[in-house]
Amino acid sequence: MKRDQTIVLVIIGVVVALSLSRRVITSQTLLLFGVAVPSIILHEVSHGVVALRFGDDTAKRAGRLTLNPIAHVDLFGTIILPALLSLSGLGVFGYAKPVPINPSRMRHPRDDAVVVSLAGPATNVLLAIIAGGVLRLQHPAFLALGSGPLRLRIPLAFGIINVVLAVFNLIPIPPLDGSAVVDRFIPKAWRNGWEALRRYGFLILLGLVLLLPGSLSRLFNPAINLWVRIISP
Repeated sequence: MKRDQTIVLVIIGVVVALSLSRRVITSQTLLLFGVAVPSIILHEVSHGVVALRFGDDTAKRAGRLTLNPIAHVDLFGTIILPALLSLSGLGVFGYAKPVPINPSRMRHPRDDAVVVSLAGPATNVLLAIIAGGVLRLQHPAFLALGSGPLRLRIPLAFGIINVVLAVFNLIPIPPLDGSAVVDRFIPKAWRNGWEALRRYGFLILLGLVLLLPGSLSRLFNPAINLWVRIISP
């Protein structure tokens, strides 16, 4: 395990060095990365915690109910893919290692699995609310991600990232959390087509992110604007 962690840390170091040398990483990028990591970790851990409440201890036995970021790193999805996209100027997209869940160990597998899936986005919504509360307590005259004191930029970035994570994960495309709702309630007549979609869900999602980023912006921007209006003085 220590050897694997060392390899991951070395790769992260190489990626950061390459990004700095090509000036891909800016202070704003580091800020967003710094708030995204704990947000994604808490999102993933929440799945395992809720599953444990329902009787499934798979995540606990796998050592995934931890805030140690290394335990949640997927070598390709968390490091290699985002690095390649960033260095090539195509933006950034990645994912953490999913927390293992076994619905068959839950007391009410079909219903409990939906709640477990929605626990991640719900956690992001809660984190966005907390970030908004921190900002309201500071009575900011204006909100701008790229300027202003760090005490305002950190909770602002934290809130925006969690709004985006909540909305993104509620998209009903496998393997995102929103697909669990469709999987639970889809009519039997559509089941075969849905299962076929599940096999290509990740490729569809990757194509959506890389080829149609504007469509995602149309989802994210209204949610971010609503959050900003709610927390603005």
